Amino acid sequence: MADHRWTQLICEVDLRTHENNSRHRTRDIDRERLIVRRGQPFSIALQCSDTLPPKHQLQLVVHLGKGDQFELKVQQDRGNGQVWWFNHQVVQDEILLTLQSPADAVIGQYYLAILIISPDGRTVEKTNSIHFHLLFNPWCKDDVVYLSDDSLLQEYVMNEDGIIYVGSWDHISDVHWNYGQFEDRVMDICFQILNNSNEFLKNPQMDIERRSDPVYVSRIISAMINSNDDRGVLTGRWQGPYSDGVTPTRWAGSVPILRWWSKDGAKAVKYGQCWVFAAVACTVLRCLGVPTRVITNFNSAHDVDGNLSIDSLYNEELESMDSSGRQDSTWNFHCWVESWMRRDDLPKGNDGWQVLDPTPQELSDGKFCCGPCPVTAIKEGNLAAKYDAPFIFAEVNADIISWIVKRNGQRQKIRVDDQSIGRNISTKSVYGDQREDVTLHYKYPEGSEEEREVYRKAGRSITHATNDKGEPKLMLQIKHAKPVFGTDFDVIIEVKNEGGADVCADLVVLAKTITYTSVHQGMCKREAFSIRVPAHQEVVRLHYDDYVSCVSEHRLIGIKAFLEFRGEEMPIMSTANIPLSTPQLSVQVPGKVFVNEQVSATICFTNPLPVPLKGGVFTVSGLLPPTEIHEVAPGQKVCVKLPLVPRRTGVKKLLVDFDSDMLKDVKGVATVIVRKKYKPTFMRFY
Repeated sequence: MADHRWTQLICEVDLRTHENNSRHRTRDIDRERLIVRRGQPFSIALQCSDTLPPKHQLQLVVHLGKGDQFELKVQQDRGNGQVWWFNHQVVQDEILLTLQSPADAVIGQYYLAILIISPDGRTVEKTNSIHFHLLFNPWCKDDVVYLSDDSLLQEYVMNEDGIIYVGSWDHISDVHWNYGQFEDRVMDICFQILNNSNEFLKNPQMDIERRSDPVYVSRIISAMINSNDDRGVLTGRWQGPYSDGVTPTRWAGSVPILRWWSKDGAKAVKYGQCWVFAAVACTVLRCLGVPTRVITNFNSAHDVDGNLSIDSLYNEELESMDSSGRQDSTWNFHCWVESWMRRDDLPKGNDGWQVLDPTPQELSDGKFCCGPCPVTAIKEGNLAAKYDAPFIFAEVNADIISWIVKRNGQRQKIRVDDQSIGRNISTKSVYGDQREDVTLHYKYPEGSEEEREVYRKAGRSITHATNDKGEPKLMLQIKHAKPVFGTDFDVIIEVKNEGGADVCADLVVLAKTITYTSVHQGMCKREAFSIRVPAHQEVVRLHYDDYVSCVSEHRLIGIKAFLEFRGEEMPIMSTANIPLSTPQLSVQVPGKVFVNEQVSATICFTNPLPVPLKGGVFTVSGLLPPTEIHEVAPGQKVCVKLPLVPRRTGVKKLLVDFDSDMLKDVKGVATVIVRKKYKPTFMRFY
């Protein structure tokens, strides 16, 4: 209780926000509020009406969250660095305080109380209207998220723009994404996400106390980015319709999703797919101070039963028999994130990049989340490592086994593919907009002795497809160019006979439109050939009219070629997924660009389809109202000019989207350097 006879000593508190936030690399988050990182000192200045009376002492107490249940007394000596501590220096009518949290402090919003204690132990003055936020500190050597390479920190914590890789393993394309982790209100939304988790709602005190641990926090975020069993951010949907929400391919950044969720009272935003879930998780983790990057695994296995193999069942008409919704599957690509942290909860050798997957696929300890799991544990086959190592190991290592199910129920194995899963695992390079291949972080080279040892450790036998009869030896291969959506294109089915005798066989080719998760949308074409092989090839032409009515928003054509011999030889099968590309928008911003000054961006687009496009709409990064155009004829080029006013300096990405009735999600990007305009300084010479 303060002494009423006491004259107020502390008149004003200066949080020195500019200096502190600059040193703690949080100035882009907020320039008004104090935001600091754990394990690093910050300073506060107290303006006083008089000097501190003799034998009176300063005492500091920090409160975490709302209420007094999380109260920590700040010590006046540094000690071993594992406690909150402060010192002070008196300069005339000002007291300069230096505070520092331990490197394992709980992240969150803190309230600081400054007390003046009399010689007899009474509180004669209390100032308690000071609050600040504390984040993880990857620049601090004692923090478990410490990362020593500054170039990696600039990319994986500070960069607000990125590239996510999609498509297929042999035709990789990119999606530019605005993470926006330092945009207005994003940090507050990140803590709002934590405060809406099932763990917080069930036991707030226990949950907050565990927020010192990035393993715990990242696992909560993995669960909360999807909304399957909590008040999470995004609802997933992997095929249309999306009429009651946003088509996943429309999103170009995380900030609109996070703000929508927050503004709507923690109600899930519709809709997301894997790259959207991963990108939003990346935003949240980077904002909280955990180095994070988005990873794409091409030909990613979803192993439901945990047997390290993907069983694909077909009837005698080569139609998929997987209709239960709970079957094994192979995704054209799948995205997750890696976050950098030390794993003190695991044996040595598990520090570094950790897999976290917020896409809801399988339950982990009763909830839809995945990870964190050390990448090194996946590579070494240590499937007992927490969390979810067997599932992630299968995503990059499973076999694909294809079966024909006869009318009598008997299965005939027609193909074992032990090399297709987990190809060209990719992330954006630290050194620019190039792709970095990280496949060897997850697995040893195919056929190496290390690979065989890992498989033995993981309990998986190594299987290779063989032809026990030796002759004839036939190979079936699908070849194609890089077709553009809206055009006709050829698919070449090549049959090679490496045996010593001709072979008679029946070849069936199916072309279907599919989603990137291999869900069939519709049949484009089915053709059958009777062939006599020494060496042979057939061409199947797909016309625009064959696929336009049933193609998914992912614009993928799945090809299956099935070769059955007129004898007792085992049939063989080959598959390929063909992405249909779309032209990119041309985006140009001429001249120099200055903060808070209007500039015009010119956006051009050419219609590649043989039909006119109606209801065309250009959207720029969610910043401006959509710009509509009425109709674009086949082959016609249209250009629009859009005014922009950049609000922050630095290297920025301008992301543009075009949608119409027949062609959607056409993207374009431009890199813009936003400068601060300086007034010229004139010197007088006398």
